[in-house]
Amino acid sequence: MSLFSGAASTAGYAERTARLVPGLADMHTMAGLLLAERAPSDGTILVLGAGGGVELKTFARMQPDWRFLGVDPSADMLEKARDHLGPLGARVSFLEGYIDDAPDTFFDGATCLLTLHFLSREERLKTLSGIRRRLRPGAAFVAVHHSFPTDPEGKDRWLARYAAFSAESGGSRSLTENGLTAMKERLPVLTPEQDADLLRQAGFADVETFYAAFTFRGWVATAG
Repeated sequence: MSLFSGAASTAGYAERTARLVPGLADMHTMAGLLLAERAPSDGTILVLGAGGGVELKTFARMQPDWRFLGVDPSADMLEKARDHLGPLGARVSFLEGYIDDAPDTFFDGATCLLTLHFLSREERLKTLSGIRRRLRPGAAFVAVHHSFPTDPEGKDRWLARYAAFSAESGGSRSLTENGLTAMKERLPVLTPEQDADLLRQAGFADVETFYAAFTFRGWVATAG
């Protein structure tokens, strides 16, 4: 079952995420630019974790001839994406499921934003490998998620910084503290070095960091 099912989980998702992720809109724009370095003007882009449709809307506005497959396990979040995209949704096919449910075809680029930190190391590698198999050689892949030191002192330091940003951005301090406890106990976070290594293990080359914002890291890599 998806973590984002039901009205309570999906209501206000876009606004809540914008408060929690520093520079979210600019990060989406950067991801679109990185995809465009290697994707043709009429390319097809795989967007894994597409629920909500925020990055899809940015990409569709930037590239009027791209088409997209948006994959997400939550039917509720995909419905949010359809509503958010409006007329731009005509260029998006939606699939309720996971990477293994996506067609075995070559896409011209792919993204997985704010999603992989929910997966264990084994599931993360499996997902990355599934994305790689569906990309044409040389295509760009962009990933962004929580990634920070996992030693006790480092974890506490970076989570405190994340909490301070959330509170300064209008988040409730009590909700922030509860969320941090949940992150420490349940989120299978890896270090930036481990995340970059998983990308290489999955068959990606030229792994580069393009985004760093407190507990978040973003990479662009090339399908080898």
